[in-house]
Amino acid sequence: MESGLSFSAADLAQTRFAVSPMWEVVTGFRLLRDAAEPPLHRRWAAQVRPRFAQAGLDRGWLAELIPAHGYLADFLNPTPPSPFPTLDGELDAIRRTPPAQVRDEIDKLAADRPADHRPSPRLTLFHEAPEAALEKVTAEIETFWELALAPYWARIRQLLEADVFHRARQVAEHGSARVLSELHETVRWDDGTLRLVRRHCALTRDEAGSGLLLIPSVFAWPRVMTRTVSPEPPQLAYPARGVGNLWEPRPAAATDAVAAVLGRSRTLLLTELDTPASTTQLAAFSGLSAAGVSQHLTALRNAGLVTAHRNGRSVLYARTAVADALLAPTGESV
Repeated sequence: MESGLSFSAADLAQTRFAVSPMWEVVTGFRLLRDAAEPPLHRRWAAQVRPRFAQAGLDRGWLAELIPAHGYLADFLNPTPPSPFPTLDGELDAIRRTPPAQVRDEIDKLAADRPADHRPSPRLTLFHEAPEAALEKVTAEIETFWELALAPYWARIRQLLEADVFHRARQVAEHGSARVLSELHETVRWDDGTLRLVRRHCALTRDEAGSGLLLIPSVFAWPRVMTRTVSPEPPQLAYPARGVGNLWEPRPAAATDAVAAVLGRSRTLLLTELDTPASTTQLAAFSGLSAAGVSQHLTALRNAGLVTAHRNGRSVLYARTAVADALLAPTGESV
């Protein structure tokens, strides 16, 4: 199957990039629901899946809206108003989804299911009280974010922003047509039309507004995903450059220099936080006491070198991009 999105000069002028937290939510959630082992995201999935299942997210509200395959509810991906929207801003936009749009998209989800499949109480609530249902969905999104994405967001966002800046420079140097042709093997530019092959859903200008939103994603690989809700601009989420190296352990060659400033215990904790961990885990890894680890983490957090994210009764700590840069070998950017 092939679909084509035609472009006028005005459409090209309105084509822009955005980094969307909600696109990472829907693509990351779908990846975790897939029973297959994700080759590029094995380290991330191994850490997150136990927390995902423990929280019951595999059988909650998002599971109703993001099936393993096929159509997913478009209201989960509102149009980003800026290049770098916040999760809170996108959640507010989801809460403001018109009830008629919610009901229409719930009907599309139901149409993708077997004819003998009975509507669940959750999907029924979307019809009867869409505003209340959206509140429950956004609350669950916040839970998913805290346990699956927030501890890793500094690393993910850095990669996504790098992709946007690279492609923006390519547009300036070579023009939009070349950049559109290089997004993915199933996407090509052909005489004023962006063509997508092997698409489950068609992407045409008749079904969407003007322009185009291009959204890099770490979890969309190996496919592209689209959203078309008239009169808003169509969205195309594509695999970001460099995803294959996203979860590789990062070198910490500058530890001696950092230790001279922060002290060896705090530097040790930063190096251990290449993947998010709790106070108890860090105490076991480092040999420090739990009380000592807690004191050091408080100081590192106040300095903007670690972040803390609630995971049930425990808290996961993660290194920030500032700390990554601090620990990188001299002259190397991360």
